[in-house]
Amino acid sequence: MKPALDKLPPTRSRQSYWSRLWSDIWREWDLYILLVPGILFILLFKYTPMYGIVIAFKDFNIFTGFADSPWVGGKHFEKLFTSPDFALVFKNTVIISLLKIGILFPLPIIVALMLNEMRHLLFKRTIQTVIYLPHFLSWVIVSGLFIDLLSTNGGLVNKLLAAMNHGPISFFLDNSIFRSVLITSAGWKETGWSTIVYLAAFSNIDPMLYEASKIDGAGRMKQLWHITLPGIAPIIILMFILRLGSILEAGTEQILVMYNPVVYKVSDVIGSYVYRMGLGNQDYSFSTAVGMFEAVISFTLVITGNALSRKYLQRGIW
Repeated sequence: MKPALDKLPPTRSRQSYWSRLWSDIWREWDLYILLVPGILFILLFKYTPMYGIVIAFKDFNIFTGFADSPWVGGKHFEKLFTSPDFALVFKNTVIISLLKIGILFPLPIIVALMLNEMRHLLFKRTIQTVIYLPHFLSWVIVSGLFIDLLSTNGGLVNKLLAAMNHGPISFFLDNSIFRSVLITSAGWKETGWSTIVYLAAFSNIDPMLYEASKIDGAGRMKQLWHITLPGIAPIIILMFILRLGSILEAGTEQILVMYNPVVYKVSDVIGSYVYRMGLGNQDYSFSTAVGMFEAVISFTLVITGNALSRKYLQRGIW
């Protein structure tokens, strides 16, 4: 009788693990070859650029390069935490991200639940196709569409307001309104695409549960509350934890093509700030420090969110 793996001496246990691994690779070599392009992509575009983090601890000069630029320790991080500009940028990032999570995260779930209740298959598929197509438009195109739609000079929305005897509104120049434009355009573009994830999750729910609930006299709302939502709860948790990881991203690409200096006060986020400091002012070291700060916070949020989910909901990513 063979001894259990956890009872083996450490050396023997490691040998057994590696022997099994190589045996699996030899037996399924064609499947492992398919992993090579993905692994190379990750190594080349995800891990190799991490060396650039050293710029945050140097006074980087593009002409002298990494090696010859002088080390300055935490100088740029000290500048980061004492900069009034960064305090405003960090505040904007958190506010915009929380608004997007609070408003846009539940929206695909609600739309998916509504589509799931539709019984006319052709109408359901038509609606699903129409709402997810905007995902394939770039933010440059979406920005142009919303600028034309909301323009004070002939925009459809302001024409409707004029017809109701209301003065024109400068949606892209008003600090009190611009965040609403960001949330609305992001919801229009991405809600349909996110809905697909939840529609796919419905297929994992056993139809027999609905049949049994009907026999017990449960209506549609009770089935929704006690069967459908618990059935897709793992996917909701997964998507929420992943969303926490990008909470400091706040839609940088969207903001870069839609904002302007007039609304910097309410729309300048970490990503756009890094872009302006790094490429605009050529302050590469400071912008790298800002980016590193964002990455550390995002990593911490994912780890914390997963730990809390496992503790209180007994579910998590790992």
